[in-house]
Parts: sequence; structure tokens; C-alpha cells
Amino acid sequence: MLLPKPFSHWGLLHVVGTRRRVIGTPLPWSRHAAFGPAVQPPRKPSEPAAQRWPAVLLGGSRVDLMGMDEAVQVITDGARSHVGQPLAVCSANLDHIRHFGTGGRWAGTLDGHAVRWLTLIDGAPLSAEARRITGVPWPRLAGSDLMGPLLDEAERHGCSVGFLGGTEEAQGLIRDRLVCERPGLKVAGMWAPDRSVIAEREASLQLAREIAASAPDILVVGLGKPRQELWINEYGHLTGAGVLLAFGAVVDFLAGRIKRAPSWVAGHSLEWAWRLMLEPRRLARRYLVDGPEAYMRLRRRSGGEVSLARGWAPPVSEAPSAFPGHGPSRVPGSFVPHGQRADVAVIVVTYNNADDVGPLMDGLRQETADQSIKVVVADNSPDERTADALAAYRDVLLVRTYGNLGYAGGINAAIRAAGDAGAFLVLNPDLRVEPGAVAALRQRMRSSGAGVVVPVLLDDDGTVYPSLRREPGVLRALGDAAFGSRFPARPGWLGEMDFDAESYKYAHTVEWATGAALLIDGGVAAAVGDWDEQYFLYSEETDYCRRVRDLGAAIWFEPSAVMWHERGGSGTSPQLTALMSVNRVRYAKKHLGRLRQGAFRTAVLAAEVARINKPGHAQAALALLDRRRWALLPAAVKNPPPPASGAVIIPAHNEAAVIARTLEALGEVVGWGTVEVIVACNGCSDHTASIVATFPGVRVLDVPEASKTAALNAADAVATRWPRLYLDADIEVTGAAVAAVLNALGEGTILAARPAFRYDTTGASWAVRAYYRARNRIPGNMEGLWGAGAYALSESGHRRVGRFPSVTADDYYVDSLFGPGEKAVLDTVPVVVRTPRSPAALLTVLRRTYRGNAEQDTAPGDSSTSRTVRQLLSSVRGPLTAFDAAVYTAFAAAGRRRALRPSGVAVPWERDNSSR
Repeated sequence: MLLPKPFSHWGLLHVVGTRRRVIGTPLPWSRHAAFGPAVQPPRKPSEPAAQRWPAVLLGGSRVDLMGMDEAVQVITDGARSHVGQPLAVCSANLDHIRHFGTGGRWAGTLDGHAVRWLTLIDGAPLSAEARRITGVPWPRLAGSDLMGPLLDEAERHGCSVGFLGGTEEAQGLIRDRLVCERPGLKVAGMWAPDRSVIAEREASLQLAREIAASAPDILVVGLGKPRQELWINEYGHLTGAGVLLAFGAVVDFLAGRIKRAPSWVAGHSLEWAWRLMLEPRRLARRYLVDGPEAYMRLRRRSGGEVSLARGWAPPVSEAPSAFPGHGPSRVPGSFVPHGQRADVAVIVVTYNNADDVGPLMDGLRQETADQSIKVVVADNSPDERTADALAAYRDVLLVRTYGNLGYAGGINAAIRAAGDAGAFLVLNPDLRVEPGAVAALRQRMRSSGAGVVVPVLLDDDGTVYPSLRREPGVLRALGDAAFGSRFPARPGWLGEMDFDAESYKYAHTVEWATGAALLIDGGVAAAVGDWDEQYFLYSEETDYCRRVRDLGAAIWFEPSAVMWHERGGSGTSPQLTALMSVNRVRYAKKHLGRLRQGAFRTAVLAAEVARINKPGHAQAALALLDRRRWALLPAAVKNPPPPASGAVIIPAHNEAAVIARTLEALGEVVGWGTVEVIVACNGCSDHTASIVATFPGVRVLDVPEASKTAALNAADAVATRWPRLYLDADIEVTGAAVAAVLNALGEGTILAARPAFRYDTTGASWAVRAYYRARNRIPGNMEGLWGAGAYALSESGHRRVGRFPSVTADDYYVDSLFGPGEKAVLDTVPVVVRTPRSPAALLTVLRRTYRGNAEQDTAPGDSSTSRTVRQLLSSVRGPLTAFDAAVYTAFAAAGRRRALRPSGVAVPWERDNSSR
């Protein structure tokens, strides 16, 4: 047995601790043998293997089970080895359950990767609960119990010890006592920072650097729970210490300023009463108010044993290099074209925000040094001012909603247009992004596995805006009705908003947060689906975060990510005040059930009646009483898009079988009267021209030469409008898609574009269907202007093309003339591309495609081919996708082999007739 040096209270308590159990003896716990022995052989300090010991969940918090000797051995090994992550040790009592257990503010916070936590039993209720679960008695291991043996071992092995916390006076008493009673102990240093230092990130980083310069092996951190655990979790790995002991009041015990309870008090589990008697003002709330609630959590949320390896892994890197770029898309200072994948797609919904979008875009542009970013803005504005302000940002995609879809509807429209991204960052337009904020959000998402991460929001005066929220409930609604923003320190079950300043100092999980700034993991966004548009404004983020949590994903707050928020960008009015309360009731109806929603509605009504003399609250109360008034509140408005202006040019060579189908789809466009539709019949020997002549408003050209590019040039010569959509004769396109393409080019932000498309494989053979399934999985095939049978050019873009040269693949040629920021694949109603039905017809199309591409290759090799091969291989996820990839490869190889004919051999007009 390890015996402490003569600290009188230590010696007594160490004996009391050992009286509960024979320390160091393996437990006869056969039915839990999966945990391994309760006591393991000592591990060599240099051994990097993971340790295992039994553990249980107490109040939702993992608590490790071990005896005194084993705990001292594990902690001493950590101090001597300094291998991988530092070991952080804390004692769990009811106060720990209140803070870190299920429902606690800091639940899940200590599951990070920068330090590895060892949580020991401290408190009779936890010891009793562990015994009830395991059937084995476990000793209480308070910090004051462990301190003596640990200092013995530190002195014996030459480990240095540092002390963080307490007052300078208390630290002076400790220093004097250690000199007298432990002259051989190495004291690395003592630090007594103010609470303001601990709460500020930069000050804490500086403090950690100062501690690291002293090189302590063991750092005793006595800052009080939960502050000491939070500080260790965030900064402990930067102190250089191998072990960090979160031992609360142990500094005062070491200094002799607080007396330990007599042995008979501790033996009867009444030490809490002893401490309450000594410090009633400080501990009354903990033991008398918070203690009973924590005890109920302990009884309800304790159970099955867990057996987790505590590994030795390096801390998570904080460097920006942790986020790899994506080739040419990662250009510092510029945004990624929306057709390409980006690390982050920023989603902004605007409504009369012409003065806000510039500063937001400038701030986001600074963030492109650390990750690739693309920006999509959905504009709900009734005028053109916001769109005009965004015109200066050519690499920002503007989505016009042609109405006011509300916040949720705007987010959905922007996300649909954004395409592929690792994460989606939803931002209010009146935000200002501090440098490094986006990288900090992504770092937290990466280290915690969170589904959503939110930043700290600052008001214009630098104060923290209370953006964190708790799940709506009846008691919280009653608390808000009774107190509003008064008594911010009231219990969490009596208020939805979190006003506690300490909540905004440390990273932790939250139930939801204001929707002004949310980083959403791309996979989570796909799983959750669209934002619920019934809310229009307010409560949409409450609903979305609820659905994220229902998936099992966590929502984290990251205080190192800072954004400034002006607030009120959408304005306020009595109608919006009423809408806020009505949407809370809508949320309750969706999620709380019939009985609870009625009580919740009553509580919300009580809050409105209590404030009925303030603007908007009378309207809110009336709306809650009379549901018919809901129809008068703000709601989504969708206006038809203005008719587009431009031209649609269709080259046609013997297309009598399909031209009517194509022109019928354009009937709406012709009816606008603002779009020229020109069909250039080139070298036709069938009735294509006569069929076209039956469609009013469509102009027919007769081009003698059977050449697609000749037809395009002939139509260009007679067309008078811009932009121009060049459409293959067998492609069906809707009026909405035509309008989207022409309007996008008319705004001047891009030079070339095409609509989305989908393959129709109806009636195709199994081999053809497998080919197109594989083709759909290759991102590169969906990012160019080619492949859809439709592309469009603005007047400026066409000047770069000039006359179409005599090439087989005109779309491939046009695509090669524009860089990523100059062309776009638009999120429109897809045009329908009917695929060949037979393998022979598919090979015909592929021969023409590969020959056209080869005509334009000016350098040896084919970089696009190698990229396609890589993307094809990465698309393989199982036997079916592997089969499809093999079929794709076989067709591609056969098509390439016969693509070029020997010189002088005439090439027939190649096209697919099987789908016509």
C-alpha cells in the first residue's frame, strides 16, 4: 500500500478510502469479464498501448471504476510517459452529473480528442449507484484522497508538479508547506489567474504557453467545476503536462484553509453537510437546489456498463492544412464555381440587403485561404437593388426567387442550386465574418463529429448576443411568460434562451441556436432534407435542429468562430411579432403532441397578454385566439418569373421524327413573344422543314450543307436577340428551363451556361442502362457544357466563340473556351436526353463523341480521360456499381477504338436512330 507523508488529514482519509475495499485485489466479477481485470499490471511508461478498465454510465456521464492503487498507478504512468494525448483526471459527484451528465449544459463536452479523460467516483450517491449496477462496491476517489499518494509518487519518480488556480495567498501557503513536508518534490510553478483570464481564449492560450515553458509533468487545476474541466479540455494539451488533475477545492485543502470532515462524517457519507456548514453561501445552491435535480438524473440516466479503450492518439491539428483543397477550385481570394464541389457552400437569403451583401462577401473572400468556398444567394427582394449590388461579385451565384419565399424557402432554393459541398454554411446577409471563423467551425465539426456547428455572435457594441436556445417546452414557455429576459440566472427548465455568459466561453453541445449562422454537414443536410417552409420566418431553425438531433447528430457551439450580427435585417412589424408566436404554436403542434401543445399554446398566449401594451403583442394574442387570423400573417409569395428575352437556335438534319416533339415543348416560349425560335434545316432530304412551318412563330432556315456548325452560323446571322440557347433537335426543354438559362446569362455574371439534364433510358437494353448508371456517377460528366444537347451563350460569350468552326463536337469546343468562373450548370427543370436503346446505337453515338473530342485535342495524352477514370473508380461502392463501371469501360474502349477512320475515308452522318 502506498503511504502518504505526514499530512494528517491525508493519512486519515487514505485509511478511510482503503477501508471500503481491499485495494489492488482483482475483483471476482465473472459476469463482467468483458471489461478485463479490475486491476491491471503496471504499464511501462513508454508503452503506447491503450488501457482498458471497467466503466459505467452514471447520470449519462461515463465514470471509470478502479481502486486507489490502480488510479494512482494509471495517473503516475501518464505523468512519466507523456505519450500521445495528456491524461485529464476529474472526480464525478452530483455536481459533475449536473454539469456533464444527460441534460447538463456541458453534456458530451468531455468526449473530445485533445485530452483523454479519466473520471473517478467522488460522492456517496454515485458510489452506491455504481454498486447497484455492477454488484461490486467501488471506493470514492476524491481529489483530496488522491493528492497525497500522487505527490508521493511524483516525489519518488522525480516528476514536476504545477498548480493552477486559487489565490496567490493560498499558493504561498502551499509552497511553504511543501518546502517543509516534501522537500524533494519538484514544483514547476504556480499560477493564480483571474477568472477573466480563464474565460478569454487569447489569454488562456498565453497562459497555456507560460505553463508549457515551465514543463510540468503534473498540473493540478483547481478552478472549480465545471470551469476547470472545460479549460483542461480546451487548452490542457497545450500546457505540455502529461497529466492534468481537475481537483476543484484541493488547492484550499492543500493550503489548510478548509478542514476535511471528521472520519465519522465521511464514513456516513455526510461530507457534503460538513462542507455546507463551512461554506453555506457558496454551496447552498449546489447542495440544496441543484443537488436534488442531479440526483434524479443519476437515478434515471444510469445503467449499462461500458467498456471503452482509452487510446493514446495525438491531439487534433488546429492548422488550416487539416482541410485539403480541391485542385483549381482552391484559389485564395475567389469563390468556387457553383458547378464544382467545394469544402463549404455558403447559403445566404436576402431581402432588401443591398447595403449588407458587400461586406459579407468581402469577409467570406478572406476565408478562401483556408478552404474552398462557393457562395449562393437566394434573393427574396421586391426590387433589383440587392441583385445590382451582387452584380459586382461575378463568382457569386444569384438565385432569383421571383417573390418572397421566406427564410426556409430561400435556403431550400439556394441549397438546390449550390450542388455538391462538404458542408453548407447558412448565413444572414447582415453578418460580418471574423477571419478564421469558417475554419474554426469546420475544425469543431471535424473533431466532434457534429452535424451542425454554430459560432458566437457579437452585437455592434461587441457584446455577446444570446444566440443559444433550449428545446421549447411548457415550463420554459411559462418561465419566459413570467420573467422574459429578467432573472437570466434562473434554471434552464424555466427559460428557452441561454443568458449565462459562461455558456458563450466554451465549446459544447446545444439543443438549437438562432438560424443566423449554421454550418451543416453535407451528409446531414442530405439526410434531414428541406427546411420546413410552413414557418416562413421564425421557428424554422428550431424545427431543423430538432430534426438534426432526431437523426442522432449533435449540434455544437464553437466560441472561437466569431461573427458580428447587426440583427433586424428583415425588419420588424406587428405582423412579424404575431407570426413569431404563431410559429411557436405551429412547432408545438408538429412536435409536442396534443396535450402538451395545448398547454404550450396557453403559455405563449399568457406571455403575449402580459406584454399586450407593447407593439405587436395585441395582434399576437388575437392570432393565438383566432386561427382565422393566421391567413393574414406574412407567408410565402411566389410570382411567375418575367418572360425571358433571347433566341433559341435548333440545327436540324433529317429530324422529321422528333422535331415536332421538340417544338411542342417550346410552345410556351414562343407565346412569350420575347424569344426568337429559329430552326436551321441543314441538308435535309425529309419533311423536317414542312413540319417546322406548321408551328406559328417559329422561323425556318434552309441551309444546303449538311453541317451542324454551318446551321448554327446561318441562324446566328439572322437572329437579333441575346442570349442564345443552342438546342439539339431531339431535346425537350420546358419554358421554365429556357427562362432560367436566358435570365442567368442576361444578368451578365456568367458567359456560358446550360440547363440541368436527365437521361431517359426507357426501352434501353440492360447494357445501355448500366452504361448510363455509371455515367451518372461520374461528376465530371455533369460539370461541362456538353452532354445535355443544350448550351447557351451571352453576347459577350459569343464574341469569344466567333463563328463556329467546322468541328464534330461543337459543345465540347465551346466548353473549352470558358474557365470555371465563366460558365455554369444551372439548377433548372432538367431537359430530357433520350439515350440510345441498343448497344450498337450507343457505339454509334460514342464513336461520334470521341472523334469530335479527338479533333480538338492539341496535346498528347488526355487529362480529362485520366480524371474520368479516377472518378469512375471512386464511384464503385459494391458489386452493382462495379458491374456498371465495367460495362462503361467496355463501351468507352470500343467507342474510342473505332472513333477515327483512316485519312481519306468518308465518315457517314452518325446519330442514334433507335430513340427517334
